[in-house]
Amino acid sequence: MAERNINQMTDHNPDMPLAISGLSVAHNKKSVFEDLSLHVAPGEIFGLTGVNGAGKTSLIKAALSLLEPEAGEMFFFGVSSGLPASRMQVAYLPENFRPPAAMRGAQFVRLALAFHDLAFDRPRADALARAIDLDPAVLDARIATLSRGTAQKLGLLAAFLSERPLLILDEPMSGLDPRARILLKKQIQVYCAGNKAVFFSSHGLSDLEELCHRIAVLHEGALRFIGAPAKLCAQQHERTLERAFLSLIEASPGKA
Repeated sequence: MAERNINQMTDHNPDMPLAISGLSVAHNKKSVFEDLSLHVAPGEIFGLTGVNGAGKTSLIKAALSLLEPEAGEMFFFGVSSGLPASRMQVAYLPENFRPPAAMRGAQFVRLALAFHDLAFDRPRADALARAIDLDPAVLDARIATLSRGTAQKLGLLAAFLSERPLLILDEPMSGLDPRARILLKKQIQVYCAGNKAVFFSSHGLSDLEELCHRIAVLHEGALRFIGAPAKLCAQQHERTLERAFLSLIEASPGKA
């Protein structure tokens, strides 16, 4: 996907879906990463990738104030992430998502939408469910009976129905079969065509290459690259993002 012309960020820009400045996170007194800065622009599909343990989930949780960073500032639409009001424009789906087992699908979606003061529209939910390869009958099923992939799609359904101007999705394609992955990618593109933004983490480099306007590579405590997938391929003199990613991390400072 071609690189977009994205204006320089300012932390307090009310039009900027996400701005992270100088973020540092430690776990058990050991640094996970230090002094990270990035931003997500309106209408942008932004992907975050890295090897297992690089800190992708920690970055997302710190941005959402789900863990306490050592340093840094995070803003959603110009409002500090430390203020609950900042997340009114954000919907978040965590990794390995599992809704409450005792609920039925529609009950969960209705509850999720209520957090955003939105009503549950069953015909609209059914139509969007089909668009992401989710059988609408799941909305009447008890969540305890659902497979991991189906539960994941239910969470995605709630996120898309929220119509928030920023979606943050942690490994949203985990557990999905090839058909569901293809339809999810299509839905992300449709969603962002309305000038909404999606920030998601993924190990699927081919998905990032196909979808993202920009990506960030987190490795060994730092962001080693931010830019269009094609730019990383050109920088590393590789034809595919997978090979470019490998070349980048193999050349990272501190590599034995």
